[in-house]
Amino acid sequence: MPEFKPLRPGELKIELPPEIDAGLQFIGVIRTPWPTPSDCPKNSAERKDVEAKIEVSPLFAPGLKDIALFDHLIALYWLDQSRRDLIVQSPSHLDAPRGVFALRSPVRPNPIGLSVIELVDVADNVLTIRNIDCADGTPLLDLKPYFSTTDSYPDAQRP
Repeated sequence: MPEFKPLRPGELKIELPPEIDAGLQFIGVIRTPWPTPSDCPKNSAERKDVEAKIEVSPLFAPGLKDIALFDHLIALYWLDQSRRDLIVQSPSHLDAPRGVFALRSPVRPNPIGLSVIELVDVADNVLTIRNIDCADGTPLLDLKPYFSTTDSYPDAQRP
């Protein structure tokens, strides 16, 4: 278990239930130039120029059929080095604590990462991509095609 930073003022830690609600099957691994979470960019758009690789496990490689038809994909991944017990956080870029569900932080009860990635190349079970923000060796949960017609909300507001 990784050692976590001390709590910041206003943060709230919870005791997680011991049981697991669902089983997940990792379908591959993401290879990036960032060895630890603290080395990663703060969001996937921050380092658009950096290429990374997704290695899909051979068992799931047939699922890549026709993936090259898309230039962008949604990648869902398991942030396995993130703590899961902070329900209220005090991010350094904000002036007050916020609930975890009002943040894009990797620290959450189910540390699922999401990036809209650019697909650069496909070679067998290895995808070359851009626009990812996770540490090297991060387990891959899923890939889905990105559709600008249904996945983009240009008029969405945020504070």
